[in-house]
Formats: sequence, C-alpha cells, structure tokens
Amino acid sequence: MRLRQLTGMEQDKLRAEYEDLLKQIENLKAILANIELRMQIIKNELIEIKAKYGDERKSEIVYASEEFNPEDFYSDDAMIITISHMGYIKRTALTEFRAQGRGGIGSKGSDSRDEDFIENIYPASMHNTMLFFTQKGRCYWLKVYEIPEGTKSSKGRAIQNLLNIDSDDKVNAFIRVKGLDDEEYINSHYVIFCTKNGIIKKTSLKEYSRPRQNGVNAISIREDDDVIEVRLTDGKNEIILANKNGRAIRFNETKVRAMGRTATGVKGMTLDEDGADEVIGMICVNPEGSENILVVSQQGYGKRSLLEDYRVTNRGGKGVKTINITEKTGKLVSIKSVTDENDLMIINKSGIAIRTKVSDLRVMGRATQGVRIINLEKRNDEIASVCKVHSEDEEEVISDTDINSESIDIETGINETETNETNQ
Repeated sequence: MRLRQLTGMEQDKLRAEYEDLLKQIENLKAILANIELRMQIIKNELIEIKAKYGDERKSEIVYASEEFNPEDFYSDDAMIITISHMGYIKRTALTEFRAQGRGGIGSKGSDSRDEDFIENIYPASMHNTMLFFTQKGRCYWLKVYEIPEGTKSSKGRAIQNLLNIDSDDKVNAFIRVKGLDDEEYINSHYVIFCTKNGIIKKTSLKEYSRPRQNGVNAISIREDDDVIEVRLTDGKNEIILANKNGRAIRFNETKVRAMGRTATGVKGMTLDEDGADEVIGMICVNPEGSENILVVSQQGYGKRSLLEDYRVTNRGGKGVKTINITEKTGKLVSIKSVTDENDLMIINKSGIAIRTKVSDLRVMGRATQGVRIINLEKRNDEIASVCKVHSEDEEEVISDTDINSESIDIETGINETETNETNQ
C-alpha cells in the first residue's frame, strides 16, 4: 500500500472520531436539558443494579439497650501509677519496668521539675479505680485507664486538670482499690479519715462505690478544719495520730465505729487548749508488722522509735510523748511508718530538698529529741514537708509481681497511703 493511502486512512479515523464526539456532546446536552430523560436514565440504571445485586440482606440489624461501657475497650493490663510531690500523675505499662532484671542499677523514672519528685508509686491494672480526696472532704474517682499514659521519663499531668475540683480546694490523699464492683471486697474494707482538729472517721468502702463525675462529699468538715490523711484498711489495724506538740496516741481501729459517708466523725485525739495545736499526721500500722515510727520536727531533728513504745489506749486521749519538743527542735511536723528499705525526702520552706536513707537513723527512745537530720542554713528556715519514698537503689526496678495477687506484700511497690491494704 502506498504512503498516501495510509495517510488517507488516518484522516478517515480522525473524522469519524470527531463526528462521534459531536454526537455525544449533543446527547449530553439533550439529557441536561430534559429532566424526564434524566429520571428515566436513573430508573433504568437502578433496575439494572437491582437485577444484578438484589439478593437478601446478609447483615442483621437488632436493637441493643445495653449501656456503653468503655472498660470493655481496654484490656486489664498491669500498670504502674506514679504521683509526684507537686501533684502530677501518669500511668505507665509495667512492661516498661520489666525491661530490667531484679538488682539492676535502675533508670530515670520521671522527667519532673528540679524541685519535684515521685512520691507515690501504685501497682494497678487498667480496670482498677483510684479515689482522690481533697482537704475540704470531697471524693473523686478515676479509672486507671482514664489516667493519662506516659513513659517512665515523662512528667505526667496535673491532677487538678483531671478532676472537677474547686479552685480553692486541692487533692491531698489518694487510695487505689481493686474494684468497686466486688461486693466482698468493698464490704470488708474501710476508708479512715483524719482532720487537723483531731477528728477521725471510719466509713465502709461501699459508701464510695458509686462514682460521680462531680464527686461527692466524703466527710462533713467544719469551716476551721481540713482533711490531712486518708487510709484504706481491712478493719484489723491500729491507728496512730500525732500532734504538733510532740504527742502521739495509738488505738485499735475497732474503737471507731463505721459511719455514713456524710458523717462528721468522732474525736480521735484531744488537742492542747493553746489554740495553736493541731494533728500533723496519721498512720495505720499492722501490730504484727516490722515498721518503726519515724518523727521529724520543724528544725530538722528526727528519730525512729519502736512501735511497742507506744501503748495502746482508747481514742480521744491526749496521747504520750513521741518526741521531746524544745526550742532547739521546734514543733513536730511529720510522722511516718518506715522500714530500713525506705528513704526520706525532706523539703524546707526555702525550697531546699534533701534525700536520706531511713537506715541511717538509729532507733531511739520514744521521749528523746532525736538527732539532726538536716542542717538549716537560713536562720528562719524550717521543715515544710517530709515524704517517704522508695530506696534509690530500688525505686525504678519493679518486680514482675502479679498486680491482682491476694498474697502480695502490702508495702511492695506502694507508699504508706496503702500501708494496710491487704488485697493487692
């Protein structure tokens, strides 16, 4: 075939394609201009789809009246809850801590501010519940899975931002409970409150088993009073209260009857009538345990004493001398139950903090003034806060303990806030 014939064939194809495009344009314009034609095309296409895919529905839609439960979306994994001295909280997967073997040198546990430190460490699972108590006597709840997740080195989030707390109130006590839906557990445990005016109240945990977003009144507080400590007990422990003037009273918790959630409480300790006295702390101890009683005064003096040195009396008394208060020692500021495995973090009002091992303090008599723990360089400086923390060697190495084990030692991995919680 000659070249001019091939060229003519290509021209014929182009003319035919051009004519087809003109006809398609005319057809589309006719469709856009005629609504009846458009509807007919849609109808024909739907009939074709029905004929091709119109089989019986394979999925079943049913009405479900069950309430949405977010807990179902979280597996009950083991977690570590850490709370700093300045009120920052986070949860970290236990697997992050299991990367080290027992006896390791540890690792950095929090990227907190220079003046902040980890004060509380709680082993928990995702379905456990944390209870938060404010100084005005309010109670708030958070499921562990509602606590912000963070790495070992993260700072966490301020507790104030997670709860609907009044601007003039603050959280100063917290406890972890295994589960508020376990009837046997909530009926066999009690929440014990102590106020600075020496009032003590014991309430069944069941009274706090119905969480509300805006919190509830956990205890009725007088205007001149504040909640200073809250403890979770199993009903078989002993309570020790200490006041600023250096006295302490020890009595069995059975001496305090269980009351309703909004009750005010009963007198736990009689304060001096000078108007300046107040309760500075409460501890719950197991009479068969190995803890010592540690006290620290304003001017940096402190000591350990044996639990046996404090005789058991009835509640409401003035107590016995726990430290010899002098002008040199200053008033009593803290009482803790400790063992040789604990450290103390002591913060001055000037902002200076010191960490010391409890084992460096020898056990002394109950009525002595103790030894100097910290030298106060400034003339008007004094101790502002004393916290019991984990030993530096063990603080960041968490063992592979089963979080829900009923036989776990109550002091393993937690601080004294849960000293007497026996169902870890």
